[in-house]
Amino acid sequence: MDYLPIFVNIKNQHCLIIGGGAVAARKADLFIKSGAIVTVIAPELKTEMKHHLSHGKIVWQMDSFSEALLENISKPKYVISATDDEEINQAVYHYCQSNNIPVNVADQTEYCDFILPAIVDRSPMTIAVSTGGRSPVLARVMKARLETMIPAGFGRLTDLVGRYRQKVKDAIVDLDGRKAFWEKLLDSSFIDKTVQGRIEEAENYIQSEIDYVEKSGQEIPVGEVYLIGAGPGDPDLMTFKGLRLLQQADVILYDRLVAPEIIEMARREAERIYVGKKDKWHKVEQLDISQMMVDLAKQGKRVARLKGGDPYIFGRGAEEAEILVQNDVPFEVVPGITAAAGCSAYAGFPLTHREFAQSVSLVTGHQQAGAEGIDYARLAQSGDTMVFYMGIKNAPKIQAGLVEQGLSPQTPAAIIEKGTTADQKVTVTTLDKLALTIEENRIKPPALLVVGEVINVRNRLVKNL
Repeated sequence: MDYLPIFVNIKNQHCLIIGGGAVAARKADLFIKSGAIVTVIAPELKTEMKHHLSHGKIVWQMDSFSEALLENISKPKYVISATDDEEINQAVYHYCQSNNIPVNVADQTEYCDFILPAIVDRSPMTIAVSTGGRSPVLARVMKARLETMIPAGFGRLTDLVGRYRQKVKDAIVDLDGRKAFWEKLLDSSFIDKTVQGRIEEAENYIQSEIDYVEKSGQEIPVGEVYLIGAGPGDPDLMTFKGLRLLQQADVILYDRLVAPEIIEMARREAERIYVGKKDKWHKVEQLDISQMMVDLAKQGKRVARLKGGDPYIFGRGAEEAEILVQNDVPFEVVPGITAAAGCSAYAGFPLTHREFAQSVSLVTGHQQAGAEGIDYARLAQSGDTMVFYMGIKNAPKIQAGLVEQGLSPQTPAAIIEKGTTADQKVTVTTLDKLALTIEENRIKPPALLVVGEVINVRNRLVKNL
């Protein structure tokens, strides 16, 4: 390591900034957030530093740096020089070296006793990223990635864990036992309850775990189920929360429409079980899938139930959740980008538009008795953009039903095959030619049917159609 990463308490300590520009202001902001008493030496202050001054966050010495000036200032704990004047920066460095004061000269690592990393602030949790001064931009890129991976509520999590640390220590004397307790707790839904601000639920959760340990002298298996929407196909459309829960699961139950790349995001040691279904061929019956989730959770396993799209939109997620509730199995539902939203966007048109459609109907085109259950009269008169899931087989009935109820045969229709994937294919036709187009192009599931005037917007948004 080029630098030893140390977190230093500088609360109420005197710290000095040389420079009044934007770079100096950003450095001063770090000192201010850490509770330091900040003095700034500069002939003038730019906008950001003026803001600090107007809010009483800094003390300003309106002058250029000189050793004589420092005789009237308390010896600083740390000094940062952030000016465009090389002579001043060197003078600051040499003064600090002579007086044993740690110094940082911005963007000049050869004049730095310490460096300031890129910071992900989830106070009281703080994550620092450094490249040893070689590439501040790379450090910022890594910081940006971490920002997206770590929810803002992790500060609440850190605080809550800190408050219960002594209770856990009192309940579990053995060091290895405490380590195992925390590892299991922090791989459970306790995290999500806390970061989402459900503090009472989280406190009840951790207290029940502590109570069990105190009564039985052993840890209770933490079994739970995550109903995760994996999105319509593109792995990049997986949500951060879904990915986080997937990576902590012990068992993965996945459907046919879940992208292989998403399954590969799971832990290497996680068990993978395919439970996909398609028309007239059921690998595993729905009731068996639900019972499997219950049995695995009762064994203390964390189960990720991966579903294409969103689990609550034609995904039978609610049916599975009901059975989990009946069996007292804890669960989390993670919404996913449903096929209607994802596929239409990737196909080049919206679902709503002020000129064409103010509402959307999501309709299942596959029902136990074919498509007879669809209310074509309502749909034909609604003005909705209509999105039919699992409608390829029943496209002739969908077409006939809408036309018979008065929808214009010339209404645009789109068939989106393998939506949002690299193999996506979009075929645009009209309602009266929908079934014929599917037949002539030999279109097979998975494919989404969209009917509505809003498809015309595609001509404005997609070039070279």
